[in-house]
Amino acid sequence: MTVANKTSVVIVSPALADSNNGNWQTARRWQKLLQRHCKVRIVKQWPDHPNAPHEDQWMLALHARRSADSIAAWAKHRHSMANAPGLVVALTGTDLYKDLPDNAEAQQSLTLANQLIVLQDEALNTVPAEHRSKTRVVFQSTPSRAPVRKTHRHLAAIAVGHLRAEKLPDTLMQAAIELADEPDIHLIHLGAALESQYEKMAQEAMAANPQYRWLGALPHEATRKRIQRAHLLVHMSKMEGGAHVVMEAVTSGTPVLASRMEGNVGMLGRDYAGYFEMGNAAQLARLLRQAKADVAAGCPAGSLMHTLQQQCAKRAHLFTASAEQTALLNLIELEQTTNAKH
Repeated sequence: MTVANKTSVVIVSPALADSNNGNWQTARRWQKLLQRHCKVRIVKQWPDHPNAPHEDQWMLALHARRSADSIAAWAKHRHSMANAPGLVVALTGTDLYKDLPDNAEAQQSLTLANQLIVLQDEALNTVPAEHRSKTRVVFQSTPSRAPVRKTHRHLAAIAVGHLRAEKLPDTLMQAAIELADEPDIHLIHLGAALESQYEKMAQEAMAANPQYRWLGALPHEATRKRIQRAHLLVHMSKMEGGAHVVMEAVTSGTPVLASRMEGNVGMLGRDYAGYFEMGNAAQLARLLRQAKADVAAGCPAGSLMHTLQQQCAKRAHLFTASAEQTALLNLIELEQTTNAKH
């Protein structure tokens, strides 16, 4: 698919390369996916130069609240009080699950946008009803990796995420303590301790169960290799817009045990068999024991592990670069059609 006449696209990201956080990674990936078809640049604030309002045909703004000034400026230059032509706003997890109910700037951004993007299926339920008809799901993508052969002698599970309240890291730590009598269940926990109480909890869990190891933050490549080698990824969050690490596991042939919350369900599907209730360490421990037994038996058909492997394999196509690129280009073409009608 090719967008005619090299549409000029500006991506507004609250964070740039020096931050290297999720917003920047998404903005940079979208730039790469679009740059063969469009002229694309990334800015923190728009307009970034005097001719920008005349040259830019399409804005993709990440974060309804944090990019609110740029969104409002675009609508003002288009003389629009709502549904400003060429304006697409991508809603982050913070938008959906923290800001939208109470923040007037975030709410105004939704009104001004001609189209909205959410990053997983279930997020549509959180978008205010009056805006759902202009909302599209664009799954993020990550490079796939070939599954590797894994031992049957023990279960290796990994959790990836900084230790902070939104990630509920203590769920895995409590499960590790409960599994202290299970030497064949090995638990690796990656992520920096952003809140000091979790470092203490991790130390206590390691003292109680030598098979639980908190290794702090590792480089991305080392983390992906560990995910690839694990039997399971454990994802315990209570608030998530669409976790990149879940994609990395699914596209590496590593199934997931995940908290039953909207961001995970939107990534893995409503019928996924690997959910536990948020914060329920005992339930997580039971699932890990079942997975260990399945691995020891070779993951026979009908077992939990076999089911999770099949379900994740069916979702993997959603997280490919080609699917994400096609979804973005379709949005641009829809914007071009809308502008032509005006």
